This record gives sequence, structure tokens and C-alpha cells, in this order.
Amino acid sequence: MSPTKPGVESNPTASQDEESQRAMGNVDHHPLIRFIELQDKQNNVTEIEIPVPYGKIAGKWFGPKNIRPILCLHGWLDNSGTFDRLIPLLPEDVSFLAIDLPGHGYSSRIPDGMGYYQIDCIPLILLIMREYGWTKVSLMGHSMGAIICFIFAALFPDKVDMLVGLDALKPLSFHPDRFPQRMAKQVQKFVQADIRNQEKSEPPSYTYEEMIDRLYEGTAASVSRETCPYLLQRNIKPSRKFPGKYFFDRDNRMKYNVIPGWADSVNVELAKRITAPFLTVKAMDSPYPGSKEGFEKTVAVLKEANPKYEVVHVQGSHHVHLTEPENVVPVVVEFLRRYWRKQPDVVSKL
Repeated sequence: MSPTKPGVESNPTASQDEESQRAMGNVDHHPLIRFIELQDKQNNVTEIEIPVPYGKIAGKWFGPKNIRPILCLHGWLDNSGTFDRLIPLLPEDVSFLAIDLPGHGYSSRIPDGMGYYQIDCIPLILLIMREYGWTKVSLMGHSMGAIICFIFAALFPDKVDMLVGLDALKPLSFHPDRFPQRMAKQVQKFVQADIRNQEKSEPPSYTYEEMIDRLYEGTAASVSRETCPYLLQRNIKPSRKFPGKYFFDRDNRMKYNVIPGWADSVNVELAKRITAPFLTVKAMDSPYPGSKEGFEKTVAVLKEANPKYEVVHVQGSHHVHLTEPENVVPVVVEFLRRYWRKQPDVVSKL
């Protein structure tokens, strides 16, 4: 990748804000933050930034820099750190680009007054493809990221050559009679969150250990306490008011991310359009209700329409790829062995 467009290499372990604070001696990082920084160095991870009209999309590049990577999309309120324990266990000759979606991690927030919509990530994928000069894209997503991949592969089947979805398959099922009331509540909560954003005051701060507790409880124990730091790494910043404490730095509006509001009849039509090799890894102990409703029906449609579709059930909860990646690795490795093909990337050389 060149030092300018289509992306710029940035500091591999810290944001510019943290760099400036460290220079002033104001940052005293928790040992687990340092530990994950060291792991990134050991895994030869490179931080990248992709320019977008509202700022940047940040990400982590794993593997060779001269071939087209598999583009990886994380779940709701997570960030690219969700793949930190899975990708290093996958074949070394495969490249991966795990990005922070808008409003998450180190990526820019959208302008004040605007709402987050999962469907907005569809043109984002096209933008990333254009920046890197890709004519096709390989995709891997978890939860919300898997849903985005599903929609993209259906809308642009000729642009996708491979797709892996981790514990999610399709947009959530919405019943037409319930949708208006649900949407009205979402919009009202979004407006309140937007107002809080514009106050520019520092959010509540906590010790690092308290941050782990809050994340663990917020995911209904889907993320283990031991693996919470991988998600916290790009989701928190050191408090300017209280030394030794941190605050969540994600956009308040992301809590009310507006998901596609359509019935499963639309999802069925989308499923019929996906032609690329497609693997769904379903966590057997997942508490995520959206991964269950309409799941079997959509799987049946995919199997009938796409001979290269398969679903594999593995032991674990919703974040199984993070908490127990060893359960996911054999399934993904076998899928890559059959369908991944090395594609030179002459544009994005780092």
C-alpha cells in the first residue's frame, strides 16, 4: 500500500490522540493494553486508514501485503479486535483486512444529526473496493458484519467470490405490524443519543477491570472476561479527568443502529441471489435471538439455490470465534482450502 491513497499506513499500536497524550506523559496504559499491542507486533499486524468523505475507516491488515485480503466485518458495538484470536490461527498465506465500521473502534463517526443504518455499509464496501482497485471481494463477517455481507452478496453477486458468516445469516425478521412502533422508538432514542454526543462532555470513566465487567455483562457473557480486552482495545480511551481510568469512546448513536426493516420474504429473495461459495458457522450455544428466527427456512433456500452453500454448527456462544477460536478454525480452514484463491493486489502494497 502506498503512503497515500488508496490507504495510509498508520501507527501499528495507537491512535494519533493517544500518541499525542503519551508524548505529554498523560497516558499510563494498563498492562493488558500493552499485551495486545505486543501481540499485534508479533502477528505482523499493520494499522491502515482508508479515506472516506466523513474521515477515515481504520483497520488491521494481517498477512501478506501484496495479495487481495479477505475483508472482515465485525458485529454491533464491537470492532476489528473481534478477529484478533481467530485470524492468527488461519493459514499464513491468506491476507485479512479487518476494519472498524463507522462509529466503531478507530474509524470516524458520521456527521452529527445523521443516523447509522446497516444498509449504509453496502456502499462502504464498494468504496473500499474502489480505493484498492478490487473488481471482486472476499468477505468474512460476524453477527451484524455477517448480515451486511449477506446483503452485499445478494445485491452484487458478481462482485463476491467467497463469503463466511459467523453466527448470523440474514437481517433480523421484522413483522410488518410491529415495525412502525419499533422504528419510532429507535428514532427517538437516536435523537437523544445525538444530543448527548454534541455536549462533548467526557463519558463516565471506570478502571480497566470495571470496563471488563461492563463489557462482560453487556454481552450476556458471550465474550469471556479473558477475551474482553481484545474488544476494549479499540473501544476505550484514557480519561482526561481521572488518571488510571478509561471511558467508552464509541458513538452513542451506535446503540440505536437502524437495522433493515423487512420481512423474511425479502430475505428469501435475497438468499436466492447469492451465488458465491458461502459458509455459515453457527454457534450452538448462542443466545442471539436474531440468529434463530427464520434461520432454518433461509438455510433451506440457500441450499436449494446455491450448491456451494453450507452451514456448520460448532460448540460455543455468539462470540465463539473470539472466545474459542479453536472450534472455528478447522471449519474455516477447510472452506478456504476449497474456495480461496490467491489474487495479486498490485495497488495496496504496504
